[in-house]
Amino acid sequence: MAELRTLPGDLAEAVARLLVATSVTNDPERAYRYAKKARSLAARVGVVRETCAIAAYQAGDWATALTEFRAARRMTGRVSYLPLMADCERALGRPDRALDLVTGPDARGADRATSIELRIVESGIRRDQGLAQAAIVALQVPELTDGRIHREYARLYYAYADALLDGGRDEEAREWFGRAAAADVDGETDAADRCEELDGIVVDDLDSFHDDEAPSYDGAGPDSDPPSAADF
Repeated sequence: MAELRTLPGDLAEAVARLLVATSVTNDPERAYRYAKKARSLAARVGVVRETCAIAAYQAGDWATALTEFRAARRMTGRVSYLPLMADCERALGRPDRALDLVTGPDARGADRATSIELRIVESGIRRDQGLAQAAIVALQVPELTDGRIHREYARLYYAYADALLDGGRDEEAREWFGRAAAADVDGETDAADRCEELDGIVVDDLDSFHDDEAPSYDGAGPDSDPPSAADF
């Protein structure tokens, strides 16, 4: 936390303790309280505003999170905040503003990881708008097509699976939730649970067939022999 070196020694130590407490606390509300205390002590330090923004975001205080991300961005110049800022706008019911962040000039100059996160947010916005196909297309980036599973793209796989499921493409969604589960070694998503849910749907569908509902072969009468492999 080099930025804290601009603070007097005792104050820097107190703020550092609060930032660490924010990062290790599992309760979002408690973490948010620590972050706000740090902000009250050092509001002109970029890492403090960033920490407060993330804590507010995780606590669901979208308006405060957006304000803090904007402040952190002014102080640090980091483009990596854009996806979270866009997601805040989305959560506040302002999809047009969110899309402006996703497609604006700053987004076009973002690094690859940030660009992918922006695509994930864009896909979510399209789903909110009822545009299932557009949500799928937004995520069709080269990282999906190289045939390998990459740990760093677990969130991308998960978002793609969700978009496919929303578009009624259940079998493909199951495949991509499986890839997300394989990539997500840290358990950041519930991809494995989503796989099991979809597997359950398939089993239920199969169990719904009864013997008297089994389809008959076309043209087969009571005296007909069943088709052999040579018939196909």
